[in-house]
Amino acid sequence: MLTVASRVGVMNRLGRAMADPTRSRILLSLLEGPGYPAQLAHELGLTRTNVSNHLACLRGCGIVVAEPEGRQTRYEIADPHIAAALTALVDVTLAVDESVPCLDPTCSVPGCCDTDEVSR
Repeated sequence: MLTVASRVGVMNRLGRAMADPTRSRILLSLLEGPGYPAQLAHELGLTRTNVSNHLACLRGCGIVVAEPEGRQTRYEIADPHIAAALTALVDVTLAVDESVPCLDPTCSVPGCCDTDEVSR
């Protein structure tokens, strides 16, 4: 069972992971699928050293895991639940823009898809 102290620790690790724009970009890329430091560096226009340092931080936060593959290391989100939570967090944050309709056609959050509220 999570205690208040462990919940605070989880929130702090998650906050640290997402506090840096480069780590956020890496996380968004890894949400699409596993990646390798050189590939991530190329895609994001960063140095491999920079990406490796940020991946080490994300590993330390428990958000990503590293899997050795021969001479390369594959990085991926540590658990599908984390990937789902990060995706939901991004979607919810985007949905806060009151001028944009909800992206989820099956949304059951009270007041979210109320067309009277949007038009006000």
